[in-house]
Amino acid sequence: MARGAQVVIIGAGVIGSSIAYHLAIRGCTDVLILEKEEAEISGSTARSAAGVRHQFSNTTNILLSRHSIEKLRVFDEEVGGHAELHQVGYLFLVNDPVTWQEYQRNVALQRELGVRVELLTPDEAARFVPRMRTDDLLGATFGLDDGYCDPYGIALGYLRAAQRLGVRLQRATQVTGFDCVAGRVAAVQTNQGPVACDTVVNAAGPWAGEVAARAGLDVPVRPYRRNIYMTTPFPQIPGPIPLTIDVGSGFYMRHEGAGILMGKSNLDEPSSFNQTVDWDWLDHVLEVGLARFPLLEEAGLAESQCWAGLYEITPDHNPILGYHPDLQGYLDASGFSGHGIMHAPATGMLIAEEILDGRAQTINIDELRINRFRDGAAQIERNVI
Repeated sequence: MARGAQVVIIGAGVIGSSIAYHLAIRGCTDVLILEKEEAEISGSTARSAAGVRHQFSNTTNILLSRHSIEKLRVFDEEVGGHAELHQVGYLFLVNDPVTWQEYQRNVALQRELGVRVELLTPDEAARFVPRMRTDDLLGATFGLDDGYCDPYGIALGYLRAAQRLGVRLQRATQVTGFDCVAGRVAAVQTNQGPVACDTVVNAAGPWAGEVAARAGLDVPVRPYRRNIYMTTPFPQIPGPIPLTIDVGSGFYMRHEGAGILMGKSNLDEPSSFNQTVDWDWLDHVLEVGLARFPLLEEAGLAESQCWAGLYEITPDHNPILGYHPDLQGYLDASGFSGHGIMHAPATGMLIAEEILDGRAQTINIDELRINRFRDGAAQIERNVI
């Protein structure tokens, strides 16, 4: 049997790296990260749109964001690496009466939890983006401390800091199964041989459902493609602008360098591991984007800079965190449904608490445990992109 570890983490993306770091700074350094690719941080983390925001409809998600964004502010000094946190804000544009009522309730909850967020009139929202169409808008919400970051820099910072403290990384190692004794994980089977462990954390992102199935567990995390399109340099929309979302259509955009990054989720596309850019979908993205932001018609497309990645989606668009009740020594840390980058700092801390203290303490994660699905207690996160 290959050299084992007290804790094995499956996945060297931002979640796995954050967990390893938070274990290590608490003295648990007998940790091995297994990465199936030849290089770490080469999956969904590196292909993220990188948004960070407090504006959620669920209390726990807001608390995860509040803790995480505070940590990203001081990331370079505390951890090392480059978070590149740009707090340019998130702007949600709303044109439906029912949705507007819902967003106003969300803002009330966010403010109760100490989040700086504003309700704007259509005219107030229009100041952010030149020639934005506002005639059908009812209002907007603006999170002053939201924005975007550098996912690769954050993940690499966590990983290298963990390695300096003694955490090990094993690349090109795919999990093929688990050895369980008396209902408890004893080892992880891989293409490089078995690895003994006391605890295993499934932080495999879009592959988390498949990894869990190899342990005989049904963890409802499924992969869905998301496409991101880039324009050529476009000074007609001077920066910085908030990460702006047209809620009715689902279109979003922000600056990326001198160009504009934009996209929209295709909710009719079936689950897959396909990460090639869907150029046919671009026509629909442009159609709804131009309807709200007609100035984009003057922008050129930077085809070589467009990309696609995978969301790891759960039925309620919330992550699955903590110990699994059906297999001792196995924990879930996946299913973030597009929110993994922004919630990585809090998640690393909470999973470390779960392992070292027996239970997450700083933030109550009970509503994010997997038993919510069997208990009928899942509450859908409404504010998703």
